[in-house]
Amino acid sequence: MKKDSLERREFVKQSAVLAAAVSAFPSGVQGQSEDSEKVRIALIGCGGRGTGAAAQALTADDRTALFAMADIDREQLDRSRETLEKNAPSPDQVQVSPERQFVGLDAFQRVMDMKEIDVVILTTPPGFRPFHFEAAVNAGKHVFMEKPVAVDAPGIRKVLAAAKRSKEMGLKVGVGFNRRHSPLHHEVISRLNEGAIGELPLIQIFNCRSDVNKRRNRVEGESELQFQVKNWYYFTWLSGDFMVEQSVHEFDVVRWIKGDIFPVSCQGQGGRLVRTGPTNGHIYDHYSVDYQFADGSLVTTQHRHIPKCWNWFGEKIHGSKGTAELSFKANGFVKPADGKDAWRGKETENSYQKEHDHLFAAIRDGSEFNEAERAAYSTMFALMGRMAAYTGQEVTWEEAMKSEEALAFNPASWDEKARFFPDEDGNYEPFRPG
Repeated sequence: MKKDSLERREFVKQSAVLAAAVSAFPSGVQGQSEDSEKVRIALIGCGGRGTGAAAQALTADDRTALFAMADIDREQLDRSRETLEKNAPSPDQVQVSPERQFVGLDAFQRVMDMKEIDVVILTTPPGFRPFHFEAAVNAGKHVFMEKPVAVDAPGIRKVLAAAKRSKEMGLKVGVGFNRRHSPLHHEVISRLNEGAIGELPLIQIFNCRSDVNKRRNRVEGESELQFQVKNWYYFTWLSGDFMVEQSVHEFDVVRWIKGDIFPVSCQGQGGRLVRTGPTNGHIYDHYSVDYQFADGSLVTTQHRHIPKCWNWFGEKIHGSKGTAELSFKANGFVKPADGKDAWRGKETENSYQKEHDHLFAAIRDGSEFNEAERAAYSTMFALMGRMAAYTGQEVTWEEAMKSEEALAFNPASWDEKARFFPDEDGNYEPFRPG
């Protein structure tokens, strides 16, 4: 998380501004500005991740402008706007006048109602993502949205339905699985697909590192719903739990390696050892989940956020004729057992920037670009593992996809009832297997 956050905040470093692809917009872009070639962007969710994504969107194309911003918190919106004004590639790219700054639970919809907006960046807590993505597609906007794209199966189905409509409408949709835009990952996975280490009976996922501190203390006078949304990472209905919110990157890479096929089933366990107390909500701090595929291959996973332990995250790929690895340190290798044609490399480009470069290039030239469906299935890959750990049961892909357990909702008022409430000591009951 620390590395991701820092890279998103580097804004213009390691970035290349795209040259103009065409002199007019394709049919999906509304372009209501005086300069008909200007792409107007709205940022919905103005935290660190959203601010970084907006800066990279402005860097991706020198004819983009941030035109509107929306958040539940005025101070957060102001901080984000000031940061972007200071760090945008060009000062005139941030054009967010007071009447286009929206605060509140309905702020996202007020942005969607603006016909001037061409592209929306969706970086609110993941529990809101299906509702906001659906609204963006209904409004005919191009989209960049962060991962994961949902926290439950009903949300996945909503995203899939909106993804289908977005394709039919010719909308461009980028999703924050930046590794899909990484030259290093493309090189390693291309070699695997060419059979460099033979068949792949086992892939291991690791997301083992120290705690991620996003905690916020309760403020006097705020409702339970306000506390949970501001402390979103620690509540499953908002984050999906940490295995979904963060390890989903690794699940997406594994799907890529395996040709985007689905697992047949999974089983596993998890729990809480150190994540206790009121500000820790009810999410787990460790998981171990195994996935079975139809061809007999296995994906094993370990996820842990506990300080002072062994730390490593990435993928270890075990082939019938060798091994390969992609690690969090932005390096990788492919090593055939016979010692021939071994390859080792490091990331040389900023994949967080490249995902925006590719999205805005597609908006300019009208080429096909829609990552929503693939992102939904990668998110479901992670979600079914959480389901298995929370229940203590084996879960099949079909069961997971058909699940009616709806955790997320889209409140219209802070007075609405929260999904979960603390006990008299302020602690939240975690999900318990069995």
